[in-house]
Amino acid sequence: MATPQDVLPALPAHDRPAAPGHSDRPPAGPPAAEARIVARRKPGQWAAAAVALLLAAMAVNSAIHNKAFQWSVVADWFTARSVLNGLTLTLWLTAVTLALGFVLGTVLATMRLSTNPVLRTLSWGYIWVFRSTPPLVQLLFFFNIGALYPTLGLGIPFGPEFVTVKTVNLMGPTLTAVIGLTLLETAYAAEVIRGGILSVDRGQLEAAAALGLGRWRVLRRIVVPQAMRAIVPTAGNMLIGALKGTSIVSVLAVSDLLYSVQLVYLQSYQVIPMLVVATLWYLAVTTVLSIGQYYVERHFARGATRDGLPPTPLQRARAAFAKVVRSHE
Repeated sequence: MATPQDVLPALPAHDRPAAPGHSDRPPAGPPAAEARIVARRKPGQWAAAAVALLLAAMAVNSAIHNKAFQWSVVADWFTARSVLNGLTLTLWLTAVTLALGFVLGTVLATMRLSTNPVLRTLSWGYIWVFRSTPPLVQLLFFFNIGALYPTLGLGIPFGPEFVTVKTVNLMGPTLTAVIGLTLLETAYAAEVIRGGILSVDRGQLEAAAALGLGRWRVLRRIVVPQAMRAIVPTAGNMLIGALKGTSIVSVLAVSDLLYSVQLVYLQSYQVIPMLVVATLWYLAVTTVLSIGQYYVERHFARGATRDGLPPTPLQRARAAFAKVVRSHE
């Protein structure tokens, strides 16, 4: 009868189990030198970066030494009262139109997601009309609404009217700008909110329903926090776009930032420096808004990744400064 040793092949010496109290491992020698990992060289990227840096330096140098910019005039008018009043109106228009736009856009998004075909169709039709026509055309249309409806009345449908007011006296340039920009932002906000809601996984809603959670709690604790991750970046872009888009109200003689600058250079003929003033203010405000958008996105991105959030630029600067200090100690 064959034994297991006769049937199974013999193991090599280095694979055989060692006898008790005996080890076949070679004696430990000096530790081997650790392999050094060298980053791959990328000369093309460094060459492209050098060219880009050179072009940027040339542009800055040209802007500084070009006398046509008239930087002294820019400095004189940058904080002028008329310019600051126009900036205030621009910020007010942006805040009002975007706030109203998101409130009405939430209603439209809810209608668009409704199972009622009438509500879905009406919401889609509104969004289609206002996204398909240029904003300037919409503003000019509302500015001349008096030609279409000379008077507006409040009363019984198909019956007598109790209050009647002339459209010319009711809708001035500023109110026309608020209405036109709000209706435009509503259409875009509705699509942003709808996309954010649809980005939430349906399985989580089904799990919440299986746990017996109420609709308000599901909306507040599950849908909104996850939808905001998709809504905030686009909403931030909408905010910056709305700020710049308010410049079109200058065609209605609304004293926003651009119109205030235009009034100055139409009298002084200093077109370039006054446009630089408006450009610098737009750059300053959009920079502040971009920083705020960055931190709002970080707030709603908590828990989205296992590794946590990357450090902010301020945290990176502090870490680099601390590293430099430690290296000099």
